[in-house]
Amino acid sequence: MRIDRWLWAARLFRSRTLAAEAVTGGRVHVNGVAVKPSRDLVAGDELEITVGPTRRTVIVRGAAERRVSAAAVASLYEETAESIAERERQAEARRLAGPVAHGPRPTKRDRRRYDGGQLRRP
Repeated sequence: MRIDRWLWAARLFRSRTLAAEAVTGGRVHVNGVAVKPSRDLVAGDELEITVGPTRRTVIVRGAAERRVSAAAVASLYEETAESIAERERQAEARRLAGPVAHGPRPTKRDRRRYDGGQLRRP
């Protein structure tokens, strides 16, 4: 089964297009090697998937021709213990960091100060 199709069927990406873009962009590696979306997967392959700041390592256990339910996804792959521990550590760090406060929107005067000075007229 094609890797982009498997990633979509296993619910690791919302759409097949996003899965194909991730594979093409080098964010998915099979057995440590970057591949093309047309690469066929077999049971036992190890995938390293990077989505944003999160990196998952999963081992392929099966294939599905169609997108499966969330309950049936467990039969398609197994996430490694190291990957689970790392994701939990990152989630804990994000939780402890708290919300990001951007503050109020700057005024025109503030923006001019940030941009490096007053407007100059010729």
